[in-house]
Formats: sequence, structure tokens, C-alpha cells
Amino acid sequence: MTAAINKRLLGKMDKAALMAFCSAISLNAGAGSAVAQNDAASAATDDVIIVSARRREESLLDVPIAVTAIGGDQLERQGVQDITYLTQSVPNLTLKVSRGTNSTLTAFIRGVGQQDPVAGFESGVGIYVDDVYLNRPQGAVLDIYDVERIEVLRGPQGTLYGRNTVGGAVKYVTKRLGDEPLARLRASGGTFGQFDIIGTAEMPLTDDFAVGGSVAYLSRNGFGENLTTGEENYDKNILAFRASAEFDNDVVFVRLAGDYLKDKSNPKGGHRLVPGLFTGAPVLSDVFDSRGAISGKNEAEAYGAALHIEVALNDQWTIKNIAAWRKDDNTQQIDFDALPTIDVDVPVIYENEQFTEELQLLYESDAIAGVLGFYYIDANAADTFDVVLGATGALPLVGLPGLNANTTGDVDTSSWSVFGDLTFDLDSIFGVAGVELAVGGRYTSDKRSSRVLRQTFIGGNTPPFGGTTSVLIATTSDFTGEETFTDFSPRVSLAYSPNRDHNFYASYSQGFKSGSFDPRGQTTSVTVDFDGDGDVDAADIFEFMKFDPEEVDSYEIGWKARFADGRVTSNLAAFYAEYKNVQIPGSQGGIDPITNAPTFIGVTTNAGGAEFFGVEWEGTALIADNIFGGGETFSIGWGGGWIDADYTQFLVGTVDVSGQRVVQNTPEFSGALTTTYTHPANIFGHDGDVAFITQTSYKSETHQFEVPNPLLDQSGYGLVDASLVWTSEDSRLQIGVHGKNLFDREYRVAGYNFLAQNPDGSLVTPLVSTLGLEGIQSAFFGPPRTVTGTVQVQF
Repeated sequence: MTAAINKRLLGKMDKAALMAFCSAISLNAGAGSAVAQNDAASAATDDVIIVSARRREESLLDVPIAVTAIGGDQLERQGVQDITYLTQSVPNLTLKVSRGTNSTLTAFIRGVGQQDPVAGFESGVGIYVDDVYLNRPQGAVLDIYDVERIEVLRGPQGTLYGRNTVGGAVKYVTKRLGDEPLARLRASGGTFGQFDIIGTAEMPLTDDFAVGGSVAYLSRNGFGENLTTGEENYDKNILAFRASAEFDNDVVFVRLAGDYLKDKSNPKGGHRLVPGLFTGAPVLSDVFDSRGAISGKNEAEAYGAALHIEVALNDQWTIKNIAAWRKDDNTQQIDFDALPTIDVDVPVIYENEQFTEELQLLYESDAIAGVLGFYYIDANAADTFDVVLGATGALPLVGLPGLNANTTGDVDTSSWSVFGDLTFDLDSIFGVAGVELAVGGRYTSDKRSSRVLRQTFIGGNTPPFGGTTSVLIATTSDFTGEETFTDFSPRVSLAYSPNRDHNFYASYSQGFKSGSFDPRGQTTSVTVDFDGDGDVDAADIFEFMKFDPEEVDSYEIGWKARFADGRVTSNLAAFYAEYKNVQIPGSQGGIDPITNAPTFIGVTTNAGGAEFFGVEWEGTALIADNIFGGGETFSIGWGGGWIDADYTQFLVGTVDVSGQRVVQNTPEFSGALTTTYTHPANIFGHDGDVAFITQTSYKSETHQFEVPNPLLDQSGYGLVDASLVWTSEDSRLQIGVHGKNLFDREYRVAGYNFLAQNPDGSLVTPLVSTLGLEGIQSAFFGPPRTVTGTVQVQF
């Protein structure tokens, strides 16, 4: 079994050699990704890329899962600033900053995800930092520093990773401490006043114990300006650090780690795509400028601690325990209308806390390898937000100045699961050469307790947002509910390796995302007798508020290969997935049934089903080595994806409108091509290599919501990036220049829509607002052209 061979190979190395080996791997961990390519020195060797997709360290080629692994050193060499950059190069992946926020993440893989950050809604893509699951999307736009590698696992990971990985998982793996004292400083400066500085230090205190950490200050002026407040728009102001203490005597490994992040960036204002319907305010010429007048605290703070313990009982058995606690507090100011007048202003506070515990028992021999485990999470997600409808005309009509629909939600999650995954080498057991069978399953019990309180005020903001004159006039929801959802998620794969360079596999896997209660639901609007008992009562309100779990069944075939002694790698996968009980959260303008005033109403349904067909191909190739006799190399990397994503059922009431709906944040085509040319160069008396790296990426049309929108949806676009980096031979000095979006392409990544649409998605003409008077059609854009210079010195 190759996994056992890898273990024996690593076991023969002393600790220093192992660290050097892992460092070399980290440079090449993008095999099969257009983000990173093999360095010339190792492209044609037997080095293997190690990933932990199956909860144990294995060669990437041996894992029967579509995985992209990208080394942290390569990400730094390309000047990558945060994980959203991966969306340009990893097939069928969308990672983006959520609309109106600075550090909240929206994630989709293969058509499955979630972009609504309100408490009660769960992501469909699991985000993990050192195997610790991040339960909420706030603070999940992870900056790139102190990173060993990032793994993107595509397709349902319900067996090994559990709840809310129906689309896949993203694993952010930080670097472990080394055996030698280390101090490293990386400074970057560039366009829009960018100034980043990252300091890292490590100190072994004994042969077995070391401490270390990194501090990062990341700053940038805005890409645009808020023309009303004068503040920078799309700016960045982040302070973050990570620290750890590690004990490792080759039998027992203990790591206590902590991290902290403070984001004080300004509120991010959207760009109106239509003139104001009431004031006639024109569309601005600069898409990064905005005119919203909302003010107040805008800040995100996230912190946590984790304790990892691994004990090798013998050569075959290992016990691993991961206990972690995390908390984050976020206050955001979102001006939906993006105008100086108060038309639709939404300040929001998110407060999240979680404790997780995972116990694993790992076994590995020549015949069998696998893991048995128990997982527990106790989490709370709470938020409160105002929807202030100002005095631009709507409120005087109803005689209610400063109408405010406030919603407060509080969701407790208590979930536990047991899981197991075993891989059988059928050659060792039955003499069937090259065949590997893997089977696994996870049972999950998810208890969700929810409180939803919706109240209508007059007089502007409520006290949590600085209001002093608001008066309660109606309560439109006061709901408390509890439900336990259970699920069993199986997985099975069969792989055939005729030799060490090829692996053919077929797999089936299932993912599960828990149900919950609509965090914006308005119970006073319930008119349906769900239980048929002749009246609308508490049981009907419960059914109205509840939405069911969703599930994905995925079938995949793949071929992973190395050719020409490793000079060429290829990872090809084809998949089909059935998506059931799809959760569709939404919000729309409506009428308060008590006051008959305009308001903001949440609508969440299990729309029905969808299906996905797709193909993904990633690879690398060392095209030329020692081209002109001076040690030059030229290599390419590629990653491409095609997905046919369609709803098979989408119910609006009792009417199936699936033919008029699209799968959001899922372009049909996505791909990237990376080229790397290296040449030996002596700078400042130091031998080293200069690398010129280019990346060209493309995404076809991307829809922001399930209803097509001619103004918000982004047509197909391409981006071109380039980096010129010199690295000394001993890696102690690195100097680079990085250009992103060199052709300054404008592209929309998110937005808000409260304009009436026809059934086919076209806008009703003349334009009709469904919330407020000005009409909301606001977009948020990806970064413009930037140029950054970096210097890194290691002592």
C-alpha cells in the first residue's frame, strides 16, 4: 500500500531531514493546480505531494478524491494576499468577500454553497484551519501568512469532515515550528497605499520543545471613495497574529496554538447600477466610489485557541485529539441604497462562539489504513440588525418617520457524530494487485435551537446601533423553536494503480447540511394551515419557520498520473451529483401586516432539487530544462473545469419554476494557465534564481442569485497576473514585484437587488422598487489593477 510506503519513507528520516523534505514539498504542493507548479529542481524527481484529505498523510496521487494542494511558499512567491485568490485558478471553486463586508466569506464548490451570513444559515463548504472547523463565515477571509499549504477538496466530504461540507472543504494548514532558531520579516508596499508587514519568529527551547509566532499588519487605502463621508472605500486595516508552543519527541506531539484578528476597515459601499428612482441621483463613473451616508462602528474581531495532541502508540496505532474554542464579534454598516439619503440602511451585529472536540484513532498497516472518530460542536450564533427606511418619501406617506424593521436572532447548535473510514489494500489481503477499496460512514445528530424576534420601530436606529429615539410599535415575530436533525453519510471508493505513476478511481460520497429555522421569518404573515386542522396555530408557524436539511449524492471517476519521471502530472475527474432539498434563503420587500407599512421580509424554502455534471482537469509540465545551458527552466500549470448545473425542481408555492432559475456563483467554465520561467541570477553577491510567473484565468457568466439579473450578473471575463521574484539559494532573501489584474478588468462579485423582475429575470420597466423608494441595484467589484513590491529577509 502506497500510504504505508510513504509512512516508512518518512519514518527513516531524522527530524531535520523531515523538515527539509516537507519544505521541498510545500514548494511543489500545487501539482495539479494552475496556482503552483513544480520547481525545476524537483519536477523530475520522486518527491511526492503530501495531503491530509483522508485525515492521514498520503501522497496526493494516491487519494481517490479531487484535491488541489497549494504550497504556502508558492502562494507567497505569487504575492497572494488572501484565500479568495484561489477562485481564479482552482476549477469549479468560488471564494469571495461577501457583499457589503470586508472579512466575511462566501464559498461555493461545484454549485453548492451559501452567501447569506445571517445566524441560522450554514455554509455548504467547510472551512478548516489546522483541522478546526469554522462554524460561521465571519472572519473567514483568511489572509496568507504562516501557511504550509491549502487543500481544496471538491465534492461532498460528509464522512470524513461532517456537517456542512456538501460542496467540499477548504483546509488552511499553518506551518509547524522547526528545529532551528528563525526570524523572518516580510514587507510589502504598492499601489493604493498598500503597506503590509509580517514578522515571524521561532525559538527551540529544548530538543523537543519550541515556541514561535507571526504578527501581521495589513493595510491599504481604498480603491475608491465614499463621496458623502469622505472615507476610503474598499480599504484594508487588519492586525493579526498567530502563536504556538509545540512539543514533539517523535512519539508524542502537542501543539497549543492561538490566533487573533482585528479588522478596522471602513464600511464597504456598493456601486449603484441604476439612477435613484426618487431623487434621480445619477450612476457614478467609478465603480469603486459610493455615496452611502450610513455611519457608526465598523469592526471585526476574531480569536481562538486550539490544542492538538497526537500519541503514536506503536508503528500502527495513533491517537489524535483536537480541542478548540473560537469567538468573533462583528459590527458592520451596510448602506443598501448607496445614497446620501436614508432609504434602506442596515447596520448589523454578529456574535459567534464555538467549542469543538474531535477524537481520532488512526491505524495504518500494509493491508489496512483508516480512522475512527468522534466529533462534537457546541456553538452559538447571534445577530441583530436594523432595516431603517428613511424619510425620502415612503414614510411620510404612511405617517411613520424613520420606520425600522429590527430582527434579532439567536441560534444554538449542539451536534455530535461518530465516523469511520477504512482503506483496504486488496493486494495484501487477497492478492489482487494494485486494487484499493475504501469504505466509510458518519452518523450525525444535529440539535438546533432558535429564537427569532422581529419588531417594528419608528424613530430610526435601535439602541444597539446608537439610536435614542426609536419607539416600538409592533412585534411581527416572536418565535422559539427546537429540532434535532439526524443523518448518515456514507462513502465508498475503488482505486486501481497498475504502477506507482497511475491511479484510476471511482467513488460515491454523500454530504449533509443541517436544517434550521428562518432567521428573518415573519410569523404574523403565516396564512397557510400546514397541518390541516382548520386553523393557523403555533404548529403551522413552526412549519413555516423550519427548513429541512439538504443532501448531495455525488458520483466521481478520476485518473491521476505522472509521466516522464514526474516532469508531467495530470489529474482528471468527472462527476455527477444530485442535490436534494436545496435551501434557498432570500429576502424581499413586503408590507408589515400590522402597520401596513413597507418592510423587509425573509423568505426561506427548500426549493427542490438540482443536478450537476462536470469535468475537471489539472496538471503541470516541465517543458524545458537547462534551455540555454545556464540552468534555465520553463514550466506550465493548468486547471480547468466545466459544470452543467441545473435545477430539476424549484417550487414557488406549488408552482415549479425551475426553468426560470439558475445556480448562483457557479460559472459553467473556469480555468487558468500558469507559466514559470526561472533563471539563475546573482544579486548583491548572493546566488539565487529569478522566476517570472504569469497566470491567465477565465470564468464564464456568473449569476449572483437564483433569479437571473441582467445588471448584477457578471458576463465572462479574464484576468492576467504576473510576478517577477528573485530568491537566494539559501532562501534567506527574496525580492519580488507582483501585478494583479494587469488589464484593469472591472468585474462584479456580489450585489443587492430590490427591483421588481419579470418571470424570466428581466427587470420590470419602468423600474419598480420593492424596498425603499430609490430602487436598489448595487454591485461590489473585484480588485482593480494593483502592483506590489515585496522584500523578505530571513535571519
